[in-house]
Amino acid sequence: MKKLLVLGSTGSIGLQTLDLVRRAASGLGVVGLAAGSSWETLRDQILEFKPAFAALADPAAAAQLARVIPPTTKLFAGHEALEELCRAADYNVAVHGVVGAAGLAASAAVLEGGHTLALANKESLVIAGALLMELAREKGATIVPVDSEHAAIHQCLRGESLESVRRVLLTASGGPFLDKPLDELAAVTPDLALRHPNWDMGPRVTVGSATLMNKALEVIELHHLFGLSRERIEVVVHPQSIVHSMVEFVDGSVMAQMGPPDMRLPIHCAIHDPQRAPTNLKGFDVTSFNGLTFREPDLERFPALALGYRCLDEGQDSGAVLNAADEVAVEAFLAGNLAFDRIAPLNEAVLDRRPGHFESLAELLSSDAQARALARADIAAHLAH
Repeated sequence: MKKLLVLGSTGSIGLQTLDLVRRAASGLGVVGLAAGSSWETLRDQILEFKPAFAALADPAAAAQLARVIPPTTKLFAGHEALEELCRAADYNVAVHGVVGAAGLAASAAVLEGGHTLALANKESLVIAGALLMELAREKGATIVPVDSEHAAIHQCLRGESLESVRRVLLTASGGPFLDKPLDELAAVTPDLALRHPNWDMGPRVTVGSATLMNKALEVIELHHLFGLSRERIEVVVHPQSIVHSMVEFVDGSVMAQMGPPDMRLPIHCAIHDPQRAPTNLKGFDVTSFNGLTFREPDLERFPALALGYRCLDEGQDSGAVLNAADEVAVEAFLAGNLAFDRIAPLNEAVLDRRPGHFESLAELLSSDAQARALARADIAAHLAH
């Protein structure tokens, strides 16, 4: 039995992970579950999977939860609950599906313990990639990507040396506005932005797919995961989301990982890495694999993409600042306080004023806090006018 922590168990990645656990002869057991504030969903999961540990970041929600779960499950509550769970539990793999900078401390805690981190929380590497990769090496821990694109590259690079790689082609669907006239983007509503054509994801990632900011962050994540320079990282728009990414080798060969847009497969692969465990998930299908197309990204339509490459050039706290600004910007857009086409310009304006920290996680989190304050001030000033 492989023992799992599921971080962000009530979100998209967490729910799909638990779906894999439920399958007959999965060989998976749940020893810990963690969520932010959705205590009723977490209650149902605890009653079903009977984990030894659970964590809920919202103290008020945790107080509600504590009244209705069995005493056999130890509950951590509050701001540091996620990190405390990662340090207390006995597990093989932590599937990390928490969204945003809030997941950074948990990533560090998993690696400190020498565990395998199945990482969907790309923000951890965007904010502190160099520090976390060094921590993994120091502790003998493993980071296995769950993002479908990085999971694809991870599979394509098995048994290959980085010296044999000419470039990596990171695919992007282009989101729901790939062909929408540019002069109509300012009027895009949250409801429209949340209608991704291929994937079922949380709000922050879905909006990021529409702006391509999610891909900008994935460029940074890819750089840290695989040690590739910006010159060997390219983004290609692939509207069908069947080819999850490609690696082009120095001899001209191109290797692609393909499959229907279903996050359960990369989660499954990450949990069982480096083995391939059987599953009944769907593979090749003539209908869905028919008519695959590719195009170069339009940087006028997707100005956010350039910001990811800028962070590779500038280093230091640039990834932390970009991510923090975007979290605030997306929150403002969803609340109706920022136009869709102002998300990327706001992020760029905050990036222009970044503090330049780098030495420690504490400094990077300080940059994160300063960036959020700058973004909120810019939004407030915009609303005042």
